[in-house]
Amino acid sequence: MAPILIAEHLCFPAVFMEIPPSGDTPPTHFFGACCKCFRDDPPKGDFPVQKKSPKLCGSNYPLSIAFIVVNEFCERFSYYGMRAVLTLYFISFFHWDENLSTSVYHAFSALCYFTPVIGAIMADSWLGKYKTIIYLSVVYVIGHLIKSVGAIPSLGNQVVHVILSMIGLFLIALGTGGIKPCVSAFGGDQFEEEHTSERSKFFSVFYLSINAGSLISTFVTPVLRGDVKCFGEDCYALAFGVPAALMVLALVVFIAGSRLYRKTPPQGNVLLEVCKCIGFAIKNRLKNRSRQIPKRDHWLDWASEKYSKQLIGEVKMVTRVLFLFVPLPMFWALFDQQGSRWTLQATKMNADFGIYVLQPDQMQFLNPLLILVFIPIFDLGLYPLINTCKFNFTPIRKMATGMILAGMAFGLAAIVEVKINETDMPQLVPKESLIQVLNLAKNPVQVTVQDQHLFQQPTGAFQNPAEYSKLILNGEQQSLHFTLQHQGSSLAFNYTVKEKSVYSLIVFEAEGSLSSRLVTDLEAKPENGLAAVRFINGLSQDVNLTIDSTQFIAIRKNYSVSEYTLLERDKYGNGRCITEVGEFALDLGLLDFGASYTVVITNISRGALQIWKSEDIKANNIHMAWQLPQYLLISAGEVMFSITGLAFSYSQSPASMKSVLQAGWLLTVAFGNAFVLVIAQAAPMAQWAEFVLFSVLLFAVCIIFSIMGYFYVSVDPEDLQEKEEKRETPSRGNMISLVTQKTKL
Repeated sequence: MAPILIAEHLCFPAVFMEIPPSGDTPPTHFFGACCKCFRDDPPKGDFPVQKKSPKLCGSNYPLSIAFIVVNEFCERFSYYGMRAVLTLYFISFFHWDENLSTSVYHAFSALCYFTPVIGAIMADSWLGKYKTIIYLSVVYVIGHLIKSVGAIPSLGNQVVHVILSMIGLFLIALGTGGIKPCVSAFGGDQFEEEHTSERSKFFSVFYLSINAGSLISTFVTPVLRGDVKCFGEDCYALAFGVPAALMVLALVVFIAGSRLYRKTPPQGNVLLEVCKCIGFAIKNRLKNRSRQIPKRDHWLDWASEKYSKQLIGEVKMVTRVLFLFVPLPMFWALFDQQGSRWTLQATKMNADFGIYVLQPDQMQFLNPLLILVFIPIFDLGLYPLINTCKFNFTPIRKMATGMILAGMAFGLAAIVEVKINETDMPQLVPKESLIQVLNLAKNPVQVTVQDQHLFQQPTGAFQNPAEYSKLILNGEQQSLHFTLQHQGSSLAFNYTVKEKSVYSLIVFEAEGSLSSRLVTDLEAKPENGLAAVRFINGLSQDVNLTIDSTQFIAIRKNYSVSEYTLLERDKYGNGRCITEVGEFALDLGLLDFGASYTVVITNISRGALQIWKSEDIKANNIHMAWQLPQYLLISAGEVMFSITGLAFSYSQSPASMKSVLQAGWLLTVAFGNAFVLVIAQAAPMAQWAEFVLFSVLLFAVCIIFSIMGYFYVSVDPEDLQEKEEKRETPSRGNMISLVTQKTKL
């Protein structure tokens, strides 16, 4: 999942997290860490002071939080359920290639983490949290509905589907990102200041609702997509429609609690103030570059003509931590590929677990599941054990370890990808083609191809080809002379072969003489783990085949060849074959993941249909369970990187700047996704090589981050603030010809 940990829903605009001082062991129940308001300004404007909210069952928990928790569960179900099937939607529904699908997926993910800044500004400077959640939730719902309508195949052409889907995704990104910084903060606002322990437990429940929503949705939504059929194909309209319904429910539940909420007024956005302060300092410094002007100890001191010492000092503390954030996007660049590249990898694997067949996009549910398992194990077991060994496992070291684990996960993904490629069709290059021989005659046949050294041994009757042979051409296409030697006789045929194509030479006996036919085969494995099958009718009469209740195929007589039909992996033993002499059972057996089959109807014997099945493209033989180690590593890496990073950064900044750090943290996720987009479009390469590239890049960034962390000196923000207040800054009387004038002190 995208960062669904504390990184996802920490209080952004007006609340902050209480964490231990730097270097201390993180709290054993960190995900229940307390958030509390740090602005105590009285309400004003249209936000009257409200009566205390009714309590839950006589406790100190406001009744209003029940509506907020249910709203959060439904919203997270909505978001992660929709996103779980998004990559396969681009591949299967739009027929985009893997690189374009990955790029659009990560562009959407990046937008979802840029828009929280917009939501925070709206809530703190204009509408307040409550109205911001309502208005942007309406936008969110509209986006879901448009996205669901765009997935109905019968509605317009592909251009219409793409336009509707992109509009829907943009509105969803605006909605989910906009409310992200508001909902958790709004929940914290419901508690009185004296109920800090209850507020802490509320955030534990709130966090669990996030994980429960993502865990359930990432398991259920792929089932709605793959196991339910509508319009004759995977039901993406339903897979998007159910999350849309959950978002409608989230909005209804949130509005239902309106009379119970405590609503605080907007009180200004500290993020804007920080940006203005930094901008003014840079502008003022550039305008006063003269050597006659005294230097200042810090570049932010050039903002002292307009901003207070306290604000400047706090911004200095924040910029120290934000500088450490610079290498962090690389971690998220790897982490968020669980929903894109890793899902695409799963489509090329064997998903049969015996009692259940997983959909490839269901593997994503492992991340939230493992997170819920790892957090108590790490906090209650691993970290205390390391402390007893007298090893100083500092926050920087924990984050670096998390990076190493994520890099190792991608190393394992590369190894799995190499093993998967062993069953792939060979990559076709110019002036090359592939060919195999299907001998449907009663005796062996020796095939000779002009200027080619192929098929040294005769091909036996109904012999399964071991593999395709390579044809070397002298141009984009070439007419080749084929010679067939059969029972002492020799026959010649000419066929035109095109480069970068795959062929089967079908040899058969018709009306007592040997004949042949060159047909085109699939050039690659069927997508999304489907099986492909085609039929050759060896009877002297036309046939009509019924594979299942939705697949009907008509094939003419005398070795006519049908088109390929794509089917879900399954055992097909209830088919029917209708001929002029009667109706017969058709048992195709197992059509496995990613395989391509040629089924030959040979004859009718003893009242039964006789068939021969050849596997042209090998089935996926690498089991999906081999992805489990990489999910284990990257989930463990997330626990060590994300939770520790937030705890550390929060401990290093003053209370009034917690929201700025949260904005910076979310932006690292956005930039990480943007980096994947750039790599997918600018440097396409073999998938295993791309995994290795990301792994190496993260290891390199880990080294840089470790060096930066080595020279970073942990501080107590309160002590640093006291030192800043004691420092003297140049007064206006000591300045020489400053350009900036008419500024307020």
